[in-house]
Amino acid sequence: MLEFFIAKRYIRSKHKLNFITIISFLSTAGISIGVAALIIVLSVFNGFGSLVTSILISFDPHVRVSVIDERGFAEIPKIEEQLGSMKNIQEFYPFVDGKVVLINRQTFEIVTLKGIAEQNGNDNWGVGSKIISGKFDLDDSSGASKIILGLPLALKLSARVGDTLYATSAYNIERTITSLSIPRTQKFVVSGLFESNNRDYDVAFSFTSLNSGQKLFGLQNRITGYEIRLNNIKNAEDVKDQLLSKIPDNLFSVSTWYDLHKDLFSVMLIERWAAYILLCLIIAVATFNIFASLTMTVLEKKKDIGVMRSLGLNKNAILKIFMFEGILVGIIGTTLGLIIGLAVCYLQIEYNFYPLDPTKYIIDSLPVQIKFSDIIAVGLMALFLSFVASLYPAKRAASTVIIESIKYE
Repeated sequence: MLEFFIAKRYIRSKHKLNFITIISFLSTAGISIGVAALIIVLSVFNGFGSLVTSILISFDPHVRVSVIDERGFAEIPKIEEQLGSMKNIQEFYPFVDGKVVLINRQTFEIVTLKGIAEQNGNDNWGVGSKIISGKFDLDDSSGASKIILGLPLALKLSARVGDTLYATSAYNIERTITSLSIPRTQKFVVSGLFESNNRDYDVAFSFTSLNSGQKLFGLQNRITGYEIRLNNIKNAEDVKDQLLSKIPDNLFSVSTWYDLHKDLFSVMLIERWAAYILLCLIIAVATFNIFASLTMTVLEKKKDIGVMRSLGLNKNAILKIFMFEGILVGIIGTTLGLIIGLAVCYLQIEYNFYPLDPTKYIIDSLPVQIKFSDIIAVGLMALFLSFVASLYPAKRAASTVIIESIKYE
């Protein structure tokens, strides 16, 4: 293509160090820096997002079904039957939960106590995979109820493995008020301590057996819901929609792992978009340099434009020449920026040249995850801005009057 060939010659012919050459160099460098910064920042956001997600889903179920109305207790057998017939579900466990007051000597804390099935103590997810002291033992067949505490909660209560705590639930407190009697408490022996790397959980949650939880909350043999693990976490929304179509939403709530932490993920998404928009401004400023250099190039090449028009090139061909020149600058800057950004991310992934203090953080280096979609989005944005910056100077070149450009030659 003739227009593309001439545009390349114009770029390659800038061997003299003049003002136009400096501006062209700055525009290329600015686009490269902006693209590289965007790739690095978005990859760091991806790394932290994946880290947070892995921490949360290693403790939370993929989908949770909870009773929100007492009439729902009668529908529990139907729910269990439907869960057992669904293909995407790997396993599911019943649970009960509620607020309790845990007391150890003169210290007390209000926490959420969850009663879970013994089978839920696997090594892949949940509290059974996070035990750091003692063991996952909620067996109450001997008559003694057992409890597992988060490490920060145990420190607040000054409790260790083997200590005895006393708990009373909101149900027992309500019965006490209505019957004007002394609050009933239930004795628990600390069998283990866990740490989930999520302080909100470690401080606010404790775990006991399903039977002990039902007894404490006065639920008899009823449960308050099911925690579900899927074969593939990406099917969580589909499973949620299937369940909502089969069970009454006025009796049950269905939440995915994303719904359980929607506020956190929304904040992370806003931060990601804010970083993307702000760093795009760097590329936008660089493309103003393309606008300036192309405008001056049009003035400098006014005689060339007149000669090419007199040789038969039409306005559209002149427009394409200078559009190609601006877009080529954008392509060069974008390519260099992608190479630099990806190289920095690769070095961080392989060699961890930016370490973090593991005594203060749960990781020892800055997490980075490269996504192909980010590369495409950043590249297209840079090229689009380069296209927009080239449009006006190219139109101005195409509107050059032949007689005025060559009448003095």
